[in-house]
Amino acid sequence: AIEAGAHAYAASSGRYRPLTKWKAKDGKLLGSIALPMQVGTVGGTIKVHPTAAAALSLLNVDSTAHLAEVIACVGLAQNLAALKALATEGIQRGHMSMHARSVVARMLPNETEEVREKVLKALVASRDVRESKVPVVYKEVTGKDL
Repeated sequence: AIEAGAHAYAASSGRYRPLTKWKAKDGKLLGSIALPMQVGTVGGTIKVHPTAAAALSLLNVDSTAHLAEVIACVGLAQNLAALKALATEGIQRGHMSMHARSVVARMLPNETEEVREKVLKALVASRDVRESKVPVVYKEVTGKDL
């Protein structure tokens, strides 16, 4: 619901506009985000839903305004990550690198970080990021069967 509201808000002027603004000031990067959202910390299922209660407890929020600020910070962080990906390696390549890291971690949970990094580098270089490729790359890197 928040994402749908954000998209509607971004297009409310008749043109799709950014929700975030970034600027550098005194050697620091400052970001702001404007989006409409309704959040709550009491009522409805909040009190009876264990996951909602755990999330609020983990965040240690003391008001709906505080929760909204946390949500806005997450939005800013996601936006900055997307901008970084667009400005550097690109969304597709960045996603594939992240996917490759996940595959290697899943396939080599008991291996050293050094070996996992070598396998990851070789897997990405092969441009064939599949679980079935990991044993092949592992053998190339370590000389051992998986």
